[in-house]
Amino acid sequence: MADPIALVDCNNFYASCERLFRPDLRGKPVVVLSNNDGCVIARSNEAKALGVAMGAPWHLHKAAFAQNGVVVCSSNYTLYGDLSARVMTVLRQFTPDLEVYSIDEAFLHLAGFEDRLDSHARQLRATVLQWTGIPVSVGIGPTKTLAKVANRTAKKQPAMGGVCDLMAAGDQTAALAAMELTDLWGVAARTAARLTKLRIDTPLKLRNADLAVIRKHLGVVGERMVLELRGVPCHGFALAAPPNKSIVASRSFGRPVTERHELEQAVAAYAERAAEKLRRQNLAASILTVFVTTNPFKPQERQYAASQAVTLPVASADNTVLLRAAKVGVGRLWRDGYRYKKAGVMLLDLVPAATVQGDLWTAADAPSRRRLMAAIDTVNAEHGRGTLHFAASGVQRGWALRSEKRSARFTTEWGELLRVR
Repeated sequence: MADPIALVDCNNFYASCERLFRPDLRGKPVVVLSNNDGCVIARSNEAKALGVAMGAPWHLHKAAFAQNGVVVCSSNYTLYGDLSARVMTVLRQFTPDLEVYSIDEAFLHLAGFEDRLDSHARQLRATVLQWTGIPVSVGIGPTKTLAKVANRTAKKQPAMGGVCDLMAAGDQTAALAAMELTDLWGVAARTAARLTKLRIDTPLKLRNADLAVIRKHLGVVGERMVLELRGVPCHGFALAAPPNKSIVASRSFGRPVTERHELEQAVAAYAERAAEKLRRQNLAASILTVFVTTNPFKPQERQYAASQAVTLPVASADNTVLLRAAKVGVGRLWRDGYRYKKAGVMLLDLVPAATVQGDLWTAADAPSRRRLMAAIDTVNAEHGRGTLHFAASGVQRGWALRSEKRSARFTTEWGELLRVR
């Protein structure tokens, strides 16, 4: 029998983070909006019960939300990221093998706990709640796919107390019989439609399907899914994240940008953010690409989208070098008369910073510059992002994204710590 695998998933994570420091929100419908307060990206159970749909545009539902007492929050990724890191730290107390799958999910290898899986999972769940305040659900199965099935079952059946163990074949069959195809990990609407044409319209039928037929129509990925549903592990554990092949920093603007100097400021700010990510992984970039676009949802306006790649003489992680390249990129793609909605920076051809060598004309990042960048990163980590930044990224930043209903960054900003009176 395969070793047990647990999937721990934070319940309604963004909404739970908002409630953590605001107990008054408990029991109330809460939704979290995307960047620029565009659409709904997270909902509490109460909001789901009201029929609030994922992706619902905020500007079209303001009146309905107000009428139903829905509490609206702007996305606060700084807070969510910090609380996610805290949850993952707690989970590492319960297994030596943990794979962080997303900001609110992690797979745990539970070999050695077979005799006490249920009690171990319930202790884990209680500890995460006590130490972080975030409720989680735990699904256990012999494969990652069945652990996902178990996790969903735990959420859908409150009587289970947030823990579902599907190590037994009979329990797996019962759980799959109660699900829709699109409830399965990796099965979207298009894949479900293709399976339905093959007269496979339930997860149970998919598990029992002919492997040759599945491979013919869905390829190796579909075959592995069926094997995982049968309890045969096909997805290993990634205990360490693989090195990035690219790094992107991009945001929509809070209002249309029509002036070149504002676009240069925004792109410079994104380049600084991308460089910070680059140094965190001890990498250097050889190519910087700048991209911009207007608003495709306003067809009455002139449309334009473009990108420009700037190749660096020598790979670098120095803000000065990257900001200079970003300005060159903006100069190449700038066109007058457009209302720009979004811009971004992508760093490509990444290499380990320690292996970069200069050429005849250009030196690699000097030790003094690396120490300067490290100092900037340390200050920004301790006192908040943007505490130290280059003047090229602007001061007023009128183009910054809207976040009118953002909660305080209670755990990462000294000036926004929770105050008790």
